[in-house]
Amino acid sequence: GNPNAQNNWDVNARNGVPSKGLLQVIQPTFSAYHVDGTAHDLTNPVANITAAANYAAHRYGSIDNVNSAY
Repeated sequence: GNPNAQNNWDVNARNGVPSKGLLQVIQPTFSAYHVDGTAHDLTNPVANITAAANYAAHRYGSIDNVNSAY
């Protein structure tokens, strides 16, 4: 994947908060679920993935409960 990927066409982008990074996190979610010890850069791969996983665990109880393609 591209750690600098940015979604410029969904509802978040239309509202001025585009999804960014490997797991397409918006800045408010990244800020709320940032993991201490990782970079404060939304496009940093480790920071992006850990914040997204932290969000998924908080929102869904476990990363295993997130609906996906498999």
